[in-house]
Amino acid sequence: MIKQTVLPFKLEVTKDMITSHAGLALLGEFAVGLGFIAALDKSLPKPGSGAGYFASEHIFPLILMLNGGGRSLEDLRQIKDDRGLREVLQLERMPSSDATGDWLRRSGVNGGLESLAKVNGKILKRGLKYDGIEGYTLDIDATGIHAEKESAKMTYKGYPGYMPMVGHLAENGLVIGDEFRQGNNAPADRNLEFIKYCAQQLPRNKHVKAVRADSASYQADIINYCNAKGISFAIGACLDQAVVRQIQSLGDSEWKAYKNGSIAETVHCMNQTKQAFRLVVIRRPIQGKLFEEASEKYTAIATNRTEDVEKVVQWYNQRGECSENRIKDLKIGFGMERMPCGQFEANAVFFRIGVLAYNVGRLFLLKTLDKSWHRHQVQTLRWKLYDTAGKIVFHAGVIWLKVRGHLQELFSQVRLRSWQFANS
Repeated sequence: MIKQTVLPFKLEVTKDMITSHAGLALLGEFAVGLGFIAALDKSLPKPGSGAGYFASEHIFPLILMLNGGGRSLEDLRQIKDDRGLREVLQLERMPSSDATGDWLRRSGVNGGLESLAKVNGKILKRGLKYDGIEGYTLDIDATGIHAEKESAKMTYKGYPGYMPMVGHLAENGLVIGDEFRQGNNAPADRNLEFIKYCAQQLPRNKHVKAVRADSASYQADIINYCNAKGISFAIGACLDQAVVRQIQSLGDSEWKAYKNGSIAETVHCMNQTKQAFRLVVIRRPIQGKLFEEASEKYTAIATNRTEDVEKVVQWYNQRGECSENRIKDLKIGFGMERMPCGQFEANAVFFRIGVLAYNVGRLFLLKTLDKSWHRHQVQTLRWKLYDTAGKIVFHAGVIWLKVRGHLQELFSQVRLRSWQFANS
């Protein structure tokens, strides 16, 4: 027989039950202990018949699929075909991807979005219960999703799609609120209402102590709200005529060197603000074209914080890690840059399920893994934990998940911490 392989190994079919996603079993077990499955079936409508699927039977596989790296509803087949993973997690029934798509469309018009918000509130209450924090920093930002869908509207960036708003808690990276918006919605629309919504999602003994946002939230009603509630804020200021005049009134002696430019501060107010606020201004040179004079670029931050201007800028710039990078993780890591349905309402439900997948994964990271893991994004978790092989063995009425020796201690530790969290 002529050799027709590059390397001298042979293939053979095994009758052993094997999963390539053994680490996802740990995430699934944590979700059960979190009360996620029970919250879904309690908050969302029951199936219309005895043969119908419960909400959790649609959503739980989606949570596993999105954490595991799936990017479309068709990728649910990877979960459905993984008999080992389903056996460990007791996923006896699982709808087809087409059935889940139909469920998303139905849920978009029968109150599913509001019900999922209640579920998110419940798991946040559970996850924040013993974290020792009373006041949180809220970072809000809008993000564009390119979607060639019939329902999608043209965004200000020049492509059709959607423009959801996302609110993160800086202290732990959890998404406290989301609002799926049409692409033609301005990023400045209803931002105060969104901030209030995020605050309402927190448990009763928790509150928002600080707000950070870009210039889309440079609005008098937001500044007035923060001052009235005792919330510190740092918001990117629009360089409108009033702000530019205020900057130009600064004398040379009021500027001091800052990194590759200079920094100064002044006091400013808007027509409808009830109190004046600090305006921290950064000036940096911009090199012009050949034979043209260099110009200057200004960045301004409106704030009521009292520390040195350098510390205000440093605190404001933390939005890059606490909001912008985490939104990237939500969109790219959890597949939210691609919407599965033609209907706006169905995609809004899918995006909120993506938020739930992100939050369940984030809580799993924070509650069961050491601090050295906490900065990892989901791609790293897949490489180091979720995408590990396991063998399922049935012995004496017990299901055994067998993993390689160097993973046994980690898996055991994670399961113990999941149990401790579930019983706390």
